[in-house]
Amino acid sequence: MKPQLSRRHFLRAAGSLIALPALESFGFRAVAQERSAARPKRMIFLGFGFGVTQETWFPDLKQTGKDYVLPEGLSSLERHKSEMTVLQGLSNQYSKDAHWGSTFWLTGANRFSEPGQSFHNTISADQVAAQTLGKQTRHASIQLNGGDPSMDGPGHGPGLSLAWNAAGKPMGGLSSPVLLFHRLFSEEKMPLEKRQSMLAQRRSVLDAVLTDSKQLQKNLTKTDNDKLNEYFQSIRDLETRIAKEEQWLGVPNPKAPLPEPEATLRGREEVKLMYDLMAAAFQADSTRVFSYRQPIETMVKSLGIKVAAHDMSHYAPGERMEASQLRDRVQSELLAGLLDKLKAAKEPDGTSLLDHTCVVYGSNLRTVHTLDNCPTIVAGGGAGLKLGENIVLPKNTPLCNLWLTLLRGVGVEAERHGDSTGVLKELIV
Repeated sequence: MKPQLSRRHFLRAAGSLIALPALESFGFRAVAQERSAARPKRMIFLGFGFGVTQETWFPDLKQTGKDYVLPEGLSSLERHKSEMTVLQGLSNQYSKDAHWGSTFWLTGANRFSEPGQSFHNTISADQVAAQTLGKQTRHASIQLNGGDPSMDGPGHGPGLSLAWNAAGKPMGGLSSPVLLFHRLFSEEKMPLEKRQSMLAQRRSVLDAVLTDSKQLQKNLTKTDNDKLNEYFQSIRDLETRIAKEEQWLGVPNPKAPLPEPEATLRGREEVKLMYDLMAAAFQADSTRVFSYRQPIETMVKSLGIKVAAHDMSHYAPGERMEASQLRDRVQSELLAGLLDKLKAAKEPDGTSLLDHTCVVYGSNLRTVHTLDNCPTIVAGGGAGLKLGENIVLPKNTPLCNLWLTLLRGVGVEAERHGDSTGVLKELIV
C-alpha cells in the first residue's frame, strides 16, 4: 500500500528528513529521472586493425537475442554482458582493401568516388558527433593514435587516426598517454595576455589569407576551385579551434586525478592507461567525444608474442592462431576494464558515466582479407539502445546504418551518414 504522506507529517519529521535521500514517496522519482535524462551524452570509438579470430570471437549465429553465450574471445566481458550488444552482419560496401581496418571504418566512403582521384574520404562519425556534443567542452573531440607510428601503420590503412574532417582530410591523433595527460591536465605556463595576443594574431592572419583567397577564386578552373574549397575548409577548422581556445582562455585545466604516465609505456599498458585517462576526461567534462586507433604491433610485442602482427592475422591452427586468440582475449580484458571505470564513476544524480556514454568497439575488417561482418560491439546507455543481445543483421547491412543510429541516439540530428540507408530498427528500444 502507498502511504498517505501529508504536509503535516512532512513538517513534523523535517528535522529527520534533512539527512535522508530524496524519497520516491515525496515525488522525487520524476525529478531524478528528469535530471538523469539531462546528463551529457558521450561517445567513444575504439578501432583496431587486422580484425579478430573468426572462430573464437563471434557468438553463434543461431544464438540471437539475450540467450547467447559469449565466445572465448569475448569471455572477459561476461560481467558487462547486460550492458553491451554484439552486432553481426555489418560492412562498408566500398571497402575493398585488405588490412585497411581503420581508414573508412567511421566514414563508409567510396575511395574512388571523385573522378581523377585514387583516394577520397569523407567526414567520420566521431567528428559528426563532435559538432553537436563538443560545443560545451574545452575539447570538441580528442583523437588518439596509439603505438609507435613507424610500426603500427599496417593493418589500419591510410590516415593519422580514426578521424577525418568535414573535407575528408585526415586528423592527427595524440600518440601516447603522456601527450593525452598533458592535453587534459597540464597547467598553462604562458601568461594570459600573451596567449590572447597570439590568438588575435593568428585570427588576423587567417582573415587576411581568406580575403586574398576569395579574390583569387574568380579566375580559377574547376579543379583549382575544388582544391581551394578544401583549403577554405582547413581555414574554417582553424577558426573553430581559435574560437574554442578563446572561449577557454581564462579557465585552467582540471587537476590531474592520477600521476603523469611513464613515457616508455607500449602495447597493453599503454591501452590501459589511455582508457583510464578517457574516463578521467569524461569525469572532468573536458571532452565528450573520443576516438582511439589502437596499437597493433606494439600490442602484440607487449604480450610476448613472437609472430608479427601481419603474419598473425593470416593465422592457421597452431602458433599464429594462438597468438591471434591471445590478442583477442587481452583486448577484451582491456575493454572490460574501461567499462568498469565508466560504471564506477558516478554522476551527480547517482547514475554512472556508462549510463550516459556510448562505447563502440570494432574494426573495418573481419579477419585476414575478409571485409564483411565487421566485428562490432556497442556498450553503455548513452544512445538508449537495446543492450545485452547478440543481434544478427542481414548480410552486408551498411555499417553506416549503425553510425546513423548511434548519432541520433545521442541527440545528433543527422539525416544520413556515409552510405547509410536508414537506422538499425533491430537495435532501437
